[in-house]
Amino acid sequence: TTAKSPKKPSSKPAACHWIRKQSIMDQSTNIRDTSTNIRNMMAKNTIYVPDYQRAYSWDTDSESSKSQKQVNKFLSDLEEYNKSNKKWPYYLGHFLFEENKSDLGIIDGQQRLTTIVIFLTILFRRLRSLRDLTIQEQQDYDNLIEAGRFSTVRYDKVFFDDYIINGTSARSGIVTKTKSAERIKKAHDFFEKRLSCCEESYCKDMLKNIKSARCTTHLVADRSEAIQMFVFQNSRGKKPSNLEIIKAQFMFNIHLLARDEKRKIYFLDKLNLRFEEIYNSISHIEQNVNEDNVLLYITRVHFNSLLETDVISKADHKLSQEEPLSFIEDFTESIHEGFMYLKTFYCEDVKNYHELHSIVTLGRIGIAMPFIIKAYKFDLAKDDLRRLCTNLESLLVRHRLIRTRAVMESRLEESFTNFSEKDSRIESIIAAICRMKQAKSSSDDWWYSYWSNDALAEAVRGGHINHQIAKFILWKYENHLESSVKGSYGLTRFDKIEDPELEHIAPVTENPSNGYDVYDQEFREQYLNCLGNYLLISRYHNRVLGNKPFVEKRASYKYLIQQRNIEGMTKGGDIWTKNHIKQRNAIIIEFITDHLLK
Repeated sequence: TTAKSPKKPSSKPAACHWIRKQSIMDQSTNIRDTSTNIRNMMAKNTIYVPDYQRAYSWDTDSESSKSQKQVNKFLSDLEEYNKSNKKWPYYLGHFLFEENKSDLGIIDGQQRLTTIVIFLTILFRRLRSLRDLTIQEQQDYDNLIEAGRFSTVRYDKVFFDDYIINGTSARSGIVTKTKSAERIKKAHDFFEKRLSCCEESYCKDMLKNIKSARCTTHLVADRSEAIQMFVFQNSRGKKPSNLEIIKAQFMFNIHLLARDEKRKIYFLDKLNLRFEEIYNSISHIEQNVNEDNVLLYITRVHFNSLLETDVISKADHKLSQEEPLSFIEDFTESIHEGFMYLKTFYCEDVKNYHELHSIVTLGRIGIAMPFIIKAYKFDLAKDDLRRLCTNLESLLVRHRLIRTRAVMESRLEESFTNFSEKDSRIESIIAAICRMKQAKSSSDDWWYSYWSNDALAEAVRGGHINHQIAKFILWKYENHLESSVKGSYGLTRFDKIEDPELEHIAPVTENPSNGYDVYDQEFREQYLNCLGNYLLISRYHNRVLGNKPFVEKRASYKYLIQQRNIEGMTKGGDIWTKNHIKQRNAIIIEFITDHLLK
């Protein structure tokens, strides 16, 4: 009997679950890129975001914003296509998956896919509010977003299921514990608001466009290949961060250098477990600090130098030397520990210790962060950590006021490198900061004198001070006034002042007839924009006051001690004069030099 010729493979685009089946059945054949559509890609597959991947990171603009963030752009692009009457399907990009038993872990495209699932959930909900779903629509719902069909990272999964998929009636009481969950909520609420008034025809068209939208998929069994493809391919989403590139480099090198499969699996599993915890930490602190900045701080701690500036180049160099796998293991552990320390710092200790809250409130504290990470690494006592932050803050405030371009890192390098586990005392660091404060430009210490008492005195006499640092100084001044009344217990936190702003007691717009001094050139240049004429106040209070007469403003100054002090300064008169501003400015400058930055 003549053997039958083998059947030719179909040229019809295959769905993603077909690719999975083929990869299992035929290990000798390389998995190929496949063209399909969104419905076929998602149909009857269980897709999840691996925990070692970042959580949802797409942002949503407020309705009044002129720019477009990723979620807004996603919808506007769909709507533009919907109006265009194009004959070819909409294109939603490339999706990269890894195989895990019967499930698919999405490596690239998870931001788009998460957004698609959120949007489709709202779309089906809107259709149900207009009429019953047809049989085909119910099938589409079951195939695309039925509960359990898609899940995000583990620490957001319960929130995603409750708020998005299940749409619980108690949604208003659901708490967002991570920044990624807050982004999911914003995307949902944005779509819900936009679709709340849409007609049936709009919903049907959008459903048709999404489920038939073209995409390409690629399935890999080797995670290191998946990560490499994720980093280097172009997509609509955010560009990979340095942290993601580092992760890709490490996975790729493990794949290349591990001597056998067992050793490779050991390193990869360890790496993935650490990155799962790293991304969990990021989800708690990303509203406070950028992940790539944290990576730089950790690099400075790991290599014990404040002068490290290029994380990727440093990693490349180390990977090209001997024992790259040991470096990968050690550096990944440092990254993992660093993010865990900062999670403790921001989520626990900043809430409990005023000195830590203070330096975080100052902002732009990158040079201080490696010191803080070391403090946690060496298990520094909390009292020492508080003193360390107070002294670093003092130096940073000087830097802002003096506005020198001198490089502080090089002046603190020696004290940083000597800050070790064997000698974790902070006295040498405080001594180095004191040296910088007391240095004289005419002495051998001239290299340190850019932040000296003399430079500070000249800077604070110089008039205009940046609004952000002025707000910080006036908040610290309020704490100083409070401590003279009730001690250090119960000082007002900056975040307890509702939307703090600077109030010009004498308004920027000239209005002498309403109780203010003459707006001559001297007044404008020396008095209008100085600390003596600035007052810390809430945004709402500031908007209400505007350019009202001085007596009306003064009557409303009753919330903070510094506000109430204006009444005492102007007792017996109803005009806010140059002398009042000069007097108050001198008092605040004395506080800066004798207390805040001593």
